[in-house]
Amino acid sequence: MQLTSHSDYALRLLMYLAIHVPDKPATVKDASERYGISTNHLAKVAQRLVQEKIINSQRGRGGGLSLAMPAEQINIGHLIRKIENPELLECFGSNCSCPIESVCVLFSALRKAQQAFFNVLDEYTLADVVKNKHKLQQSLLLARAV
Repeated sequence: MQLTSHSDYALRLLMYLAIHVPDKPATVKDASERYGISTNHLAKVAQRLVQEKIINSQRGRGGGLSLAMPAEQINIGHLIRKIENPELLECFGSNCSCPIESVCVLFSALRKAQQAFFNVLDEYTLADVVKNKHKLQQSLLLARAV
């Protein structure tokens, strides 16, 4: 399964927020510069994460982004299910018009593969993927300096 850039950016932003040193507010602009990705795209991702109540956004001077809950409570599998379209093919949705849907073995194989994919992601939280916090911080500092 291939994740969209929206999910990629969401995961990157969440990792950034989880390791952010609170010496100054975390901003979309700073995160986008550190990762070398589009500020506009990352802002749309941040807006979606705010809507999903995964991050908080505070406007104005001293404002910025923060996690809406502890990193241990942000499950990666759950997150991806929220922001990705899990319908790999038309037959995964409710409006399938395929004439072989009811007898298709491929559908079952793909559904099983997708479930295995999510089962693995369900084993990880945001805290798990930022256990190497100091190395991640150094990498992002170095990326900004380049």
